[in-house]
Amino acid sequence: MAASCLPCTWLPAFELDHALEPLLLLSSNRRMKLISPSSCNNSNITRFGKTTAVSAKSEKVAPEVKRRVVVTGLGAVTPLGDDAHLFYTKLLEGVSGISQIEGFDCSELPTRIAGEIKTLLTDGLVPPKHAKRADNYLIYALIAGKKALADAGITEQVSGELNKNRCGVLIGTAMGSMRALKDGIDAIKISYKKMSPFSVPYSMTSMASAIIAMDLEWMGPNYAISSACATSNCCILTAANHIIKGDADLMLCGGSDGVIIPEGIAGFIACNNLSRRNSDPTKASRPWDSDRDGFVMGEGAGVILLEELEHAKRRGAEIYAEFMGGSFTCDAYHKSESRLDGFGAVACVESSGLGAVACMEKALTNSGVSREDVNYINAHATSTRVGDPREFKAVMHCFGQNPELRMNSTKSMTGHLLGAAGAVEAIATVKAIQTGWIHPNINLENPDKDVDTRVLVGPKKERLDIKVAMSNSFGFGGHNSSILFAVHK
Repeated sequence: MAASCLPCTWLPAFELDHALEPLLLLSSNRRMKLISPSSCNNSNITRFGKTTAVSAKSEKVAPEVKRRVVVTGLGAVTPLGDDAHLFYTKLLEGVSGISQIEGFDCSELPTRIAGEIKTLLTDGLVPPKHAKRADNYLIYALIAGKKALADAGITEQVSGELNKNRCGVLIGTAMGSMRALKDGIDAIKISYKKMSPFSVPYSMTSMASAIIAMDLEWMGPNYAISSACATSNCCILTAANHIIKGDADLMLCGGSDGVIIPEGIAGFIACNNLSRRNSDPTKASRPWDSDRDGFVMGEGAGVILLEELEHAKRRGAEIYAEFMGGSFTCDAYHKSESRLDGFGAVACVESSGLGAVACMEKALTNSGVSREDVNYINAHATSTRVGDPREFKAVMHCFGQNPELRMNSTKSMTGHLLGAAGAVEAIATVKAIQTGWIHPNINLENPDKDVDTRVLVGPKKERLDIKVAMSNSFGFGGHNSSILFAVHK
């Protein structure tokens, strides 16, 4: 066989008559030129021992129009309630969801407080078979996902009209079902015959996405991402990319976690991460305050519906905000601490390009957003000694020249929802854009000497005309993520 460039050698024989046509990759909404004969150095194409002369003339292809992504639905299950809009109202009022743990006896533990969900009405949103057996993280994801759909006006009738091959689900979790794993371990100590057939399925981190897709019959992209506290942001950005690439028109995305159980609390106590302000729970989560003593565990789920702009317009959807883009990076440094050179001295940042600074700057580049336009940051700010000031320095390095910049921490009222934190905070960010109000930082009574209180929101909600908002999530293992939203124009 005569030599030729590889892409020109594998066409089946039935395409021989079309040798003069460029090869095209077809998607449901656009045509992308994959390769044409003119892109080969050899003007002859060899197939199955035959040589066919081809023209070197190339076909002009119209430039692609980038598919835009908007937010059309919000669903939340949080310590402040299971309605996304009511949740934000409580944030604006400065209400804390931190309280004494009631789900189990924690009297012997040094930490006895959390952002615990006390009661939860399923309202027919969770099938009985799952309500009886599934872990809380699955229950929370199901409820938040369906509430996001309802909020977006996706009724049964509308759902029936959707192309379900182009609807996907990407809901992650940091911890998955610790309860299912524990129950399985307890059972095997007695006998393998005591193992539940649901132990393995319900402990899989992808099961929330799978169960929601089964319930909705959505057959588009479906999986989960687990990247510690950065999980939700990773899911949201990846889901948006599926829409941009043309893989889907709608994506339910976010995160869910529910590990306020003895093993979950004790595990984080062992890491020496949790606040022990048991006598005053509502004052325990205090980002950037000099009296903070660790973060407070929370639980719940956040799910947003991302939709391709023209698709949303055609069905008359309300658009809350536009998703602009984002970025992931990795510190590659420590299991639970961020890189100092990623948050510290400017010289170190510029020489290493690592950490949160690199993540935020890459997010700006990827989204085409100017740093001068970012005037609101929903910070990761967990209320830890090391993390809070380092993130503050990183933000100031990137955006400190903007006199309009304002920053707050949703975790001051919800605690840290782990893999769900980013999605719940994305909801808070979108609601800030929609309402023009940003929520307070509660418990910021004695600010760290290294923070600029002119940037941090005070104890009351504030009016802000948001141009572009950034939401940060940084996780154990050095996972960094930043996503950007703006007013849809």
